[in-house]
Amino acid sequence: MNPATMDLEAVHQQVNLLLQAERWPEAEAMLCQAMASGSGPIPLWRQLYVAFRQQGKILEATQVLDMIAQATPGDLDTRFDLSEMLLLQGEFTRGWSEYRFRYRLEHTRMLERHIQKPRWEGQQIEGKTLLIHSEQGFGDTFQFLRLVERARQQSGAQIILEVNPECYQLARGLSGHDQLLKQGTLPPPFDFHCELMSLPAALGLQLEQLPGTVPYLFADPARLEKWRARLADLPHPLVGLVWAGNPANGNDKRRSMALSDLAPLAQEGITFLALQKGPAAAQAVTPPPGMSLLSLSDEIQDFDDTAAILSLIDTLISVDSSPVHLAGALGRPAWVLLPFVPCWRWLLQRDDSPWYPGMRLFRQPAYGQWQPAIQNVASALKELKDKT
Repeated sequence: MNPATMDLEAVHQQVNLLLQAERWPEAEAMLCQAMASGSGPIPLWRQLYVAFRQQGKILEATQVLDMIAQATPGDLDTRFDLSEMLLLQGEFTRGWSEYRFRYRLEHTRMLERHIQKPRWEGQQIEGKTLLIHSEQGFGDTFQFLRLVERARQQSGAQIILEVNPECYQLARGLSGHDQLLKQGTLPPPFDFHCELMSLPAALGLQLEQLPGTVPYLFADPARLEKWRARLADLPHPLVGLVWAGNPANGNDKRRSMALSDLAPLAQEGITFLALQKGPAAAQAVTPPPGMSLLSLSDEIQDFDDTAAILSLIDTLISVDSSPVHLAGALGRPAWVLLPFVPCWRWLLQRDDSPWYPGMRLFRQPAYGQWQPAIQNVASALKELKDKT
């Protein structure tokens, strides 16, 4: 087909079908042929970015986004996607700067807090009061609470920390705030504000500054005693399982799995504890053959219960979900099963996390291939059992 005579609208429609069918290489080939001259309409370049990204061609995907951002600086979807590609590669300076566009998108604009006070940008504001407020998901909150103490040191301000009610009890033991509020309550007067996930940009956070002080969250002593008694008679090692994230997450299809997919983990002598919440918790009724599985899902009332359990078990095995970040914040072992192209916070081509010491990452070697990663976890479990 001659690129000069191509109907580019027809190409766009055909590529859409290929992308929907997850036929990434074919989509890439068609787009590269259509734009062999190096030019073409922006919608085709956006499609090429998707084809590159889903194949793990992160450098190529980033280059395409950079080109689109330069050509159409007002395209905020592109700027946000670019931030995630940069952060995924550990390019924190540019990445955090572009990440500020996350609340300017059509589907997220409603989430932004419209506060009639200036946003703190990292400057000294001694004698002033700074409101730091959480946003987005529970995992994000657990991950970025580590920065509250540093914000107090860098700003010199009094810190009011506002968190979602589900995280309130755990945040009470966090250092760095002078007053703690539940989201939805009226804060006292303040001079500046900053979203929790805007702190990295304000603080100029760099990869080499991680992880900071860990642990920075701690389980409630009363909950610890409750769960210590509950788990006392179970044979070790005790291994927590979470196999699915929040189904409302746009990427949930790629990050979650079924409990049956974890069948290779079943080994004699290991006690598995289902910590799964949400609709997927029902799968614990029929565990894989040979898996000794006790479901705690109905007994877990809140994150304080989860924190206590994570503080007592030998390790957590989980997909990318909030319990992973809670385990990391507690300084507890966690093994994370990651899709081929993970969320930006897990970076690339490494089996550890700079955010959380001791955490192990088990990655899909190719798109959609969970079984090799699960087999690697099974081998690590055997080693854990031999040591226990």
